[in-house]
Amino acid sequence: MDRRRFAQILGLGIFLVAYGTNVSTPFLVTYRERLSLGDSATMAIFTVYVTGIMAVLPFGGQLSDRYGRKAVSVPFVIISAFASLIMILGQNSLIFLLIGRFLLGLVSGAVLSIGAAWMQEILGAGQEQKAAVISTVLTYGGFGIGPPISALIFQLDVAPLVLPYIVHAIATFLVVPLMLRIPESSHRSTEPIRLKLGIPVEGQRLFRRRIAPAAIWVFSFPSTSFALFPVIISDAVDGSPVVVAAVSGALTAWSALVARPVLPRIGPDRALELGMVGGTLGYGCGVVSFATGIWWLVLPAAFLLGASSGLITGGALALLNKIADNNSRGSINATFYLLAYPGMTMPIILTTVAVAIGLTAALIGAMCIAAVATATLVSRRGELPTAS
Repeated sequence: MDRRRFAQILGLGIFLVAYGTNVSTPFLVTYRERLSLGDSATMAIFTVYVTGIMAVLPFGGQLSDRYGRKAVSVPFVIISAFASLIMILGQNSLIFLLIGRFLLGLVSGAVLSIGAAWMQEILGAGQEQKAAVISTVLTYGGFGIGPPISALIFQLDVAPLVLPYIVHAIATFLVVPLMLRIPESSHRSTEPIRLKLGIPVEGQRLFRRRIAPAAIWVFSFPSTSFALFPVIISDAVDGSPVVVAAVSGALTAWSALVARPVLPRIGPDRALELGMVGGTLGYGCGVVSFATGIWWLVLPAAFLLGASSGLITGGALALLNKIADNNSRGSINATFYLLAYPGMTMPIILTTVAVAIGLTAALIGAMCIAAVATATLVSRRGELPTAS
């Protein structure tokens, strides 16, 4: 096989892992009603995923730097399939839902960050931006395919809380033998495994001043349209809340694909800024939707929030690949995602804060914080040399 074929197989693995993370997203409203959950408990099903991610990210990249991308990635792809099977048991148990989502978080933290480094090494030197765009497209494409497939099965009423997970598990088991045929690509670092950022000294200021401030919004933006907005406007929906949740989730994920044509034209630095502006506007649409009951406004909000996430991710990965070397690429990508994934707790943060100040005020507060972060990032334009 040639590099292109290996990249395609790896891409399929990344896609399926991302797909598995959102099989359950349209069912949050269903689980809330079926298990008599409050808003915060419902959001916990979505956000416990972050706990799994944070458990593996500090060391997953280093393990792949030392032992190889394939040696670390493939076992986690297998776990992804088993996690979906555990989610089936969650139809009558919150505990199993939380366990399944936790395992999916472990998988995502390992495969999506290491996979981006593996993709870069398969494609070779000089393909940093291409690898970043491909990894972003496959990740968000996978995120987006789960909700509509789940909603379709739900509408057909064919074991709606069982069959979607079986479909993902079978597809994942089928791709594993193909992934085992991909050759190892990393140079096997001999450094001891310890908590480290993996950022070369010459790139630390760029990372600190440009990449880090945008990283937290990579998932803060889309998590609200994946999980929070469809739940809080469900009572105002004319039709099926599950379908609206699925459309919102698909729009959020697939709109991230705008990074593919836009990033090469504007470069990674501008992509970070445009992503921050779009995400702030997306929050604005969501606030208006909830405050007025105009439920369909969550759909343009989903587009803006997803597109912004894709632009920030693609821009940041391209910058990171410019400052990384073969012995640190896994670690530096993991560091970026270590900063990004806590943003997925945004839905539960907002519902918790809402207990004290009301949900409308909490949403407005998040929008204002995003606006300040955007202004800060834009004000630093030209302050540092760019990598575009």
